Amino acid sequence: MGFHHVAITTRDPEATHRFYTDVMGFELVRVEAAPAVEGGWARHLFYDTGNGECLAVWDIHDNPAVPDRFETSISRGLGLPSWTNHLAFAARDLDELAAIRDRWRAGGYDVLQIDHGWCTSIYLDDPNGIAVEYCCTTRAFGPDDAAAADSLRRADAPPLLEAMVPELYPAASPVS
Repeated sequence: MGFHHVAITTRDPEATHRFYTDVMGFELVRVEAAPAVEGGWARHLFYDTGNGECLAVWDIHDNPAVPDRFETSISRGLGLPSWTNHLAFAARDLDELAAIRDRWRAGGYDVLQIDHGWCTSIYLDDPNGIAVEYCCTTRAFGPDDAAAADSLRRADAPPLLEAMVPELYPAASPVS
């Protein structure tokens, strides 16, 4: 089952819009503006991620229940590293993943890439400090994988993998 949308909140709607349209390649398909229950008003922007599922962004104004300076990074607001709560989008194959990585770099972002052995992922933070990932599954799961996953889920002290060192792809140099 797919999802309809996932929603995040921004304090900088213009930077967020540029990121999700120019860097991510998503299309703004709907905006709703309405009074907020607590007072003030809010704008809800819906970006099609390419398959009909949306990322929605809240732009909140004059709401007495919302502090002027709130933390937009879900993880950092909870005192966690940014990578814990994140948005992960699917790449069809490694060629598409490389093209997205190159688009991110051309947009001025350093990109981290990790080969997890069963998938390869690229990462960066959006203008709100929310970690964004594109992931390409590189092998099919079988019954042995499900059994091993359940065993690790239940283990009090699961065996740890070796630390993964991400490969850094620095932002592309501007053309002079």
